[in-house]
Amino acid sequence: MEIVAIVILAVLALIGIGAGLRSRQSNQAVGMLSRETRSRDEASTALGSADELTGKQVEKAALLERKAASKELELAGRGAPPAPYVPPDPELIGVTRRQFFNRSIVLMFTLGLSSFGAACIAFLWPQLGGGFGSAIKVGLVSDLLGQIRSSNGFLYKAEGRMWLTEYPNGAVEKANAVYSGAELSGMTAGFQLGLDGGIIALYQKCPHLGCRVPSCATSQWFECPCHGSQYNQVGEKRGGPAPRGMDRFAMTIGADGSLTVDTGSIIQGPAIGTNTTGQEAEGPNCIGQASH
Repeated sequence: MEIVAIVILAVLALIGIGAGLRSRQSNQAVGMLSRETRSRDEASTALGSADELTGKQVEKAALLERKAASKELELAGRGAPPAPYVPPDPELIGVTRRQFFNRSIVLMFTLGLSSFGAACIAFLWPQLGGGFGSAIKVGLVSDLLGQIRSSNGFLYKAEGRMWLTEYPNGAVEKANAVYSGAELSGMTAGFQLGLDGGIIALYQKCPHLGCRVPSCATSQWFECPCHGSQYNQVGEKRGGPAPRGMDRFAMTIGADGSLTVDTGSIIQGPAIGTNTTGQEAEGPNCIGQASH
């Protein structure tokens, strides 16, 4: 084992000596030229005669020149003052790809939040005129009575989500004991204007679960298709699970005989059992008969 170790150390020592000699020769730019290279140098006249300048001397001189030039450049770089900073022209640079995407994302977020905020404000902002939730001037009472009769007793106004029906003058005395002044204003319009009937404005929703209540041409009642609640022509409950009669709107009559309905003021319908007109079904029901 000792012999093997000595041999290994000797080999490593020889390798180290060889590497050192090779590095020294590289630093001194001293190398061995082949016979062919020496023959070409001797035959060439570019470098002069062989007695004047050998190949080793040429290589050594070139190495020294390179070292001197490198040293001059290093000294020149150390001694030169730093160049002043000149900011680039934004017009020449333009917009980078990163800036374009960042600005696009910010713009889209801004537009989205602005649209959402505008929608919220529009939803919460009170309606100043026209449409559901505001006071709607429907028309002259005399004209409306003609439209109600030509529509088989039921006139629907989509802008106010309401039904307009005729209230008979003969039932006004009973109505005075049940309904409020805001409702009676339209119901007693026949006496005020010298007509043969007044008008009542009913909210289209069923007070049971909020379904839209259509009219039934055969029974001349309102009949809810969702759960079978039934109401007479003036919205008083006649059957079904509804807790009361149809809700209605406050009404006013103008000096010119026009009817204005305040759809922002909903008045709860009359209690179960109210039947001021005494109207019964005038024909077959559109919805199966509901229990009273």
